[in-house]
Amino acid sequence: MKAFVTGGTGFLGLNVIQQLLEKGWQVIALHRPNSNISDLANLDVTLVEGSLTDITSLQKIVPKDLDAIFHIAGDTNMWSRNNERQFQANVVSTQNLVEVALENKVGRFIHTSSISAYGFHDSIITEQDTSKAMQSGVNYLKTKFLGEKVVKDAVKLRGLNAVVLNPCAIIGPYDRHNWSQLFTMIQNGSLPGVPPGEGSYCHVKEVAAAHITAFEKGKNGENYILAGTDCAFLEVVTKIGKLVNQPTADKTVPKLALKIVGYVSYWWSLVTNKEPTMTPEKATMVSKRVVASSNKAVTELGYVDNISIDVMLEDCYKWMKSERLL
Repeated sequence: MKAFVTGGTGFLGLNVIQQLLEKGWQVIALHRPNSNISDLANLDVTLVEGSLTDITSLQKIVPKDLDAIFHIAGDTNMWSRNNERQFQANVVSTQNLVEVALENKVGRFIHTSSISAYGFHDSIITEQDTSKAMQSGVNYLKTKFLGEKVVKDAVKLRGLNAVVLNPCAIIGPYDRHNWSQLFTMIQNGSLPGVPPGEGSYCHVKEVAAAHITAFEKGKNGENYILAGTDCAFLEVVTKIGKLVNQPTADKTVPKLALKIVGYVSYWWSLVTNKEPTMTPEKATMVSKRVVASSNKAVTELGYVDNISIDVMLEDCYKWMKSERLL
């Protein structure tokens, strides 16, 4: 079996590639010219350099004999000055890759979206919920929804064989930029406060495994939410504090205070031209309760959603220690 993988230098992409290789797949991994490919260099993959926003580039480097494309790459930025870049990365890039997949008659297109594509809901999110992303005021949520729409429209109108996955908050090994930053901030005592949000957390190994079973068993054109253990942000921070042996706050920062900091930081960023630690978008994201059900993925894909938050954090911590990031 042969797969073309985008986002292979990232956290989830590396885990997916590892598991594909363990199952005997041949993997071609796309990377940008300036990407850090040190982790990929240690794996038996074919590296190709190109740009998802340049369809001509993709037409030259995407093979015609692929069983699957795993489109994992995405832009998670939360600074509005990067909105156009994010649109290109999450929407235009997906459109380009779908076009090439159709041209090359790729067997199946596995699209990594996010629970964010559903927007904010007061109740537990399921695949039956209508997305509220376009009303969220957060560009990341909007572009993840629009990227999904590209894939689903191609399924309905152009015969693309595709499955959409919606992971929640992913934790585990190979994380250099996401939750690992929280570990570092807590260890250094630089975490300014604990936000009041709550979310569903999932182990990266199980999310990666679900990508492969989505290729094998997923229903064409359908979404599968990959959720897991529901935790308040305060609980996650407290558990990380114990792992790195550092004290943490015992209460959260009020939502209003976070919003004020976000807006002040944003306006100051227009002067400094530097991305602020807190933005209005980040303040919104970390203040919300975003929990979801993965019952459909458990039933149809055999997805494992009962990994404890302690195991997830411990695995991330051990990997960071092994890489001397802590």
